[in-house]
Amino acid sequence: MTFVQRLGAAAGLVEQRLSELLAECGPEEGGRLNAAMRHALLGGGKRFRPFLVIESAGLFGIEAHAALDAATAFECVHCYSLVHDDLPSMDNDDVRRGQPTVHKAFDEWTAILAGDALLTLAFEILARPQTNADPGVRAEMTRLLARAAGGSGMVLGQMLDLEAEKRGEPQRMTGEHVRRLQSLKTGALIAAACEAGAVLAHAPDKQRAALKGYGDKLGLAFQIADDLLDAEGDAERMGKATGKDSAAGKATLVGIIGIAEARAQLAAAVENAERELREFGDDAATLVEAAHFAASRGH
Repeated sequence: MTFVQRLGAAAGLVEQRLSELLAECGPEEGGRLNAAMRHALLGGGKRFRPFLVIESAGLFGIEAHAALDAATAFECVHCYSLVHDDLPSMDNDDVRRGQPTVHKAFDEWTAILAGDALLTLAFEILARPQTNADPGVRAEMTRLLARAAGGSGMVLGQMLDLEAEKRGEPQRMTGEHVRRLQSLKTGALIAAACEAGAVLAHAPDKQRAALKGYGDKLGLAFQIADDLLDAEGDAERMGKATGKDSAAGKATLVGIIGIAEARAQLAAAVENAERELREFGDDAATLVEAAHFAASRGH
């Protein structure tokens, strides 16, 4: 299979499993909540983060079905973050994945609760014996995802981003500051998804560190490409508004260093991501392609 076919096949598996897990959620009186969760979680997205969980686990001979539930937990956290990021009090977006955001399709309070429910669903999934028979693996996966998603990771990155924007201080931020907040807001979950395969496989520390290093560089490439898309991309093709960062006065790496230098740093991030995977030889070919795929979004 080509890379795009592998990504699509994994997305299909993840979509089906997410649908099954949502069908198990909540009593009948939670119908509106479940509908909002389904709106947020299903019917769109490349499922890149769960794909990274599946592919990193595959390096150690773990079949996709054995990594699938852990992968869905990462997607639940990612989608919760999108629901909350889109809220009027945060990024105030009306469109996500080509459809109305949850607060537009339902209302703001439903969107907040749906995001909360998706976040807690992620940890319920990781705690289930069906996800992995080893309680030590389940505990470590929970710790890994919680650290990436919480006050030391994604939430802190969003806080730093909004704090600068709301205080009118983005123009005072340096490229180093922006890289730091983006490594938390975007990169932390991507890096954890790459590291997750090593956790599932009880991999040696050296290999786990290599996957984390790869994920760190991949996250940087992903965010630079995202900034380039916001600056130059087509809203219809992306399925969300573009040009919003500049209009909102947000600090981005592209805004600070310019498009040409951003492209140079994007290429360097991909090269550094590839270097981290040398530990795995040809077995990591798909993850190498994943880095190029992430970067190509910015072209």
